Amino acid sequence: MKIPRKVILIAGTAALMGMVFPYANSAVDQTYQQLKTIVDVLELIKENYVEETESQKLIYGAAHGMVQQLDDFSQFMEPDLYKRVKSDTEGEFGGIGIRVDVREGWITVVTPLPNTPAYRAGLYPGDKIIKIEGEGTKDMIIDEAIKRLRGAPGTKVNITTAREADDKDADWIQRDVALVRELIKTEAVRHKMLDGKVGYIKLVDFTGHVVEDVNKAMEALRAQGMEALVIDVRYNPGGLLSASVDISKLFVDGGRMIVYTKGRKPENYQEFRAGSKAPFPSLPVVVLVNRYSASASEILAGALQDNKRAVIIGERTFGKASVQSMIPLSDKSALRLTIAKYYTPSGKSIHRDAKGENGGISPDIEIKVDRETETALIKQSEELFYPGKEGEKNGKAKPKARDEMLERGLELLKAREVLGNLRAAK
Repeated sequence: MKIPRKVILIAGTAALMGMVFPYANSAVDQTYQQLKTIVDVLELIKENYVEETESQKLIYGAAHGMVQQLDDFSQFMEPDLYKRVKSDTEGEFGGIGIRVDVREGWITVVTPLPNTPAYRAGLYPGDKIIKIEGEGTKDMIIDEAIKRLRGAPGTKVNITTAREADDKDADWIQRDVALVRELIKTEAVRHKMLDGKVGYIKLVDFTGHVVEDVNKAMEALRAQGMEALVIDVRYNPGGLLSASVDISKLFVDGGRMIVYTKGRKPENYQEFRAGSKAPFPSLPVVVLVNRYSASASEILAGALQDNKRAVIIGERTFGKASVQSMIPLSDKSALRLTIAKYYTPSGKSIHRDAKGENGGISPDIEIKVDRETETALIKQSEELFYPGKEGEKNGKAKPKARDEMLERGLELLKAREVLGNLRAAK
């Protein structure tokens, strides 16, 4: 029997590939052998499980399981969830007033926003939202959780929270909380002049018009005689990369590196650099961070620290700085996959590793804050911008908790000579 020439060519090519790339061939064989285990398990379940099962459900379960082995930010989305996530919310929506992120698979409060339902209900950084309307949130995609927390103003949402007990060996304290959604209007940027001609800018997040608002704040502070600056990104979960880069450019010039990304593939390498000139190239700067500062907050802090443009004060930051790509699949499901990580100008990976031993931005001056003081500072956060507000509301002024991080920053900035080495290198 005569074998078609095309078949001979294909067979010859395969044999040649095996000789030229024996390791690649071996890797493919090993992968198929490993996949056979999944197929065997699927078949055994379908043939022997006590109840009839759907193959699609089992396959999606396997996909979820594979992705969960990677990190908190890579996610597999089934078709209905992917459709909900990518669709825009139409019309006016309300919320409960919290910034959330994923910590160890749980939806976790990063910070409650002042004068919102979450703030008034006593939700604090580190609280886990373990249920929304009775449904568990373990490994829930954050986009889905946010959509469920949002809704029309005036409607109710019931959540269950868990807070770590003061005794580390005790069980977490669970609490059911009923909240009425409101139209949340937040200021992403707040500013104020402090003693000694020191400007203060509080960045709540890096979304919306934050760059425009920071520029306006800087001009207002300069008009009031600002000679030094405190940037506060404590409890800031991040936001737009472009915003953190553009704000860094206010203080870093000369085309120096601000941040870069790097992955396994060459095309995932990308650099973000400063312009030739910066509006504030030598202004003394202090940045306040804590363990809830993440993403764009860390990019800003890392850029200013490595370029010797700021002293970083506080706690080691969270260590969330990875690039995700949304990859639609043939059955209208999707894979959100981490494809690269962010690195500071000196080459330090911002993203924290699985054991939490590396990553994050380590402060130049470390200051730990106990939970009682942290809670008190959150409660009195409005006092900095509206002195006497809490006292008037409660009928009498309460003793204030000391904000040691801010105090230390002011001490440094008032001693200008200490910051002499922070002038940008030529």
